[in-house]
Amino acid sequence: MAEASPGANPEGVFQDKWGAYRMTTPRDTQTKKPTGLVGRMTLWRMNKSHSTLTDWGLRHVTIEPEFTVLDAGCGGGRTISKLAAMASQGKVHGIDYSEASVAASRRYNADAIRNGLVEIRLADVGNLPFADDTYDLVTGVETHFWWPDIGAGLREIRRVLKPGGTVLLIAEVYKGADALMSRLCEQQGPITGMKMLTVDEHRELLAAAGFADIQIDALASKGWITAQGRK
Repeated sequence: MAEASPGANPEGVFQDKWGAYRMTTPRDTQTKKPTGLVGRMTLWRMNKSHSTLTDWGLRHVTIEPEFTVLDAGCGGGRTISKLAAMASQGKVHGIDYSEASVAASRRYNADAIRNGLVEIRLADVGNLPFADDTYDLVTGVETHFWWPDIGAGLREIRRVLKPGGTVLLIAEVYKGADALMSRLCEQQGPITGMKMLTVDEHRELLAAAGFADIQIDALASKGWITAQGRK
């Protein structure tokens, strides 16, 4: 298999023998639900390739040291590590529906877990195992386009947010962006199951879930997007 183009996600895009870039099928999409040895390798690559995007996205919110934060779809755990460094006097929870992701996140954040700063568990965003009004911030990095029901996930997130709390979605692709990865994901969405949203659709879903003060920042040339709202 040839290497993906610079900036492309190597876990989700491949170059065939004719030089065309294509998306993997749902069976092969380890970015959606990593499993086994290939999943562990994918999670390692995700930690590396998503770091700059995550840093850019997190600059859109203020994270106080005493915050309680949830990272929904925590993947390989690097975002949790970044959040724990910011919320150094608070607590960071992570959830993922992939057992491989939970295991990888726990390994990556082993010291913080031993020190009581981080907790990671197997769970689904559509049925969060947390009480109402728990979190100051809920993040979702490179994940919401895989949720079976994005609206239901956002409603669950709003439920567990404290009044005035913020949801922040971060992604490197969105529908309508002038970027190779976004165009590929949009083209292959019917095959992969990826739910590509436009800027307006992000705004509409947040509003329908009950969020206020909705803010969208989209970099069309890169395909990067943040979507946030306040409870």
